[in-house]
Amino acid sequence: MTTKIDGKKIARDIRSWVAEEVASRVAAGAGVPGLATILVGDDPAGAVYVANKRRAIREAGMRDFHRTLSRRATQEEVAAVIDELAADPDVSGILLQLPLPEGLDSAALIDRIPVGKDVDGLTTASAGLLARGEFGLRPCTPSGVVELLDAEGVTIEGAHAVVVGRSELVGRPMAQLLLQRDATVTIAHRYTRDLAAVTRPADIVVVATGVPGLVGPEHIKPGATVIDVGIHRTDSGLTGDVRASEVDGVAGRLTPVPGGVGPMTIALLMVNTLRAAAWAKHSA
Repeated sequence: MTTKIDGKKIARDIRSWVAEEVASRVAAGAGVPGLATILVGDDPAGAVYVANKRRAIREAGMRDFHRTLSRRATQEEVAAVIDELAADPDVSGILLQLPLPEGLDSAALIDRIPVGKDVDGLTTASAGLLARGEFGLRPCTPSGVVELLDAEGVTIEGAHAVVVGRSELVGRPMAQLLLQRDATVTIAHRYTRDLAAVTRPADIVVVATGVPGLVGPEHIKPGATVIDVGIHRTDSGLTGDVRASEVDGVAGRLTPVPGGVGPMTIALLMVNTLRAAAWAKHSA
C-alpha cells in the first residue's frame, strides 16, 4: 500500500510552532514580526494566494502589511513600493506575488528586496547563499518538501533523489537543498531523454514540471517516495504532475494533490518571516 503524506497535518504542526514562537518573542519584548505582500494587477488566482498567506500570518500573531497596485503600475511604481517596505523596520519580510503583469521585469524587482527580507528566497543574493550553503532564507516550496520528508522519516542522506524540473522557484533550489542533506541528486527536465530510465532507480522523486500527469508507474521504483509539486485545475478537479491513481500501490509514499505540498508552502513562508525577524534583530 502507498502511504499518502498528509501535508495538511504537518503544515498545521509547523504553523502552531510558529505561533508559539511569535508569542514567546513578543512576551520577551522582541517585537512582532510582519510580512508585507505586494499584489500587482487583478489576477484572481494571485489574489486568492495572497489572501491565504495574509490570513495565515495573522493567525500566527504576526503583522500583515499589504499593498495592491494596478495592473497598469509601472516598473518604477512597483520598485518604489518595494523600497518603501524595505526601509520600514516593522516589515520583517517582503513577498512580491508572481507572476507579474506583462511588461514588468520581475527579476529586477525581486532583486530590490533586501536579502534579509527575502522570504521567498528568490533574490540573486539568496540564491548565492543557498549555493554556498550559507545561512539565508530558502524558497518556501522546496523547504516545505524537505520538511515533509523529515516528518515522514524518509532518509535523505545517501539516497538517490531525482528532481524533475529545473525552475528557479522549485527545481533548482530543491536539488541544492537535497544535495546539502547528502543525497545524490539528478536533475531531469524537458530535454531529458528517456525520463523513466532516469527516475526509476531513484529513492526519492520530486516532480515540479507544470505538466499534468507527466509521471506514472513506469517512472517509479517500487517503494520510492514521490513528491508531487504540480497542481492543475481540470474538469474533474485538481490534479498534479503525477498520475496518482496509477502510482498508488507502486510508490511507498506519495503526496496527494491537493493536501500535500501546497499547505507546506504557506507554513514555510511563516517560518521564513519569523527567521527574517530574528535575522534583523541579530544584524541590528
